[in-house]
Amino acid sequence: MSIPVLLISMMLFLVLFFGIGFLLNMILRATWVMLVVYPLICVFIIDKVDFLDYFVKPKEAFSSLGTSFLHLGQADIFILSTGLVGAALSGIVIKSLRQRGYQMF
Repeated sequence: MSIPVLLISMMLFLVLFFGIGFLLNMILRATWVMLVVYPLICVFIIDKVDFLDYFVKPKEAFSSLGTSFLHLGQADIFILSTGLVGAALSGIVIKSLRQRGYQMF
């Protein structure tokens, strides 16, 4: 992956998960909801196993998930960690806005 594509992908994930987290925090009034949900989203992005296989065949599904995590490229790790930063920033911004007296909905 080239450097410009990596930087654009990182910025897109940051902005995407900041925006989703900000909206969820406004609607649900739970400051860190996106930070809790983000690892599940990463699992769905990384793993190619069907969701029901985690309940029907858990040993194979979690084994496949571990293998998928180990085979992640460095660029993928950078992109996914930037999404986590965006989710955390949304919680920080909402918390600071609420402390300053802004109310959403």
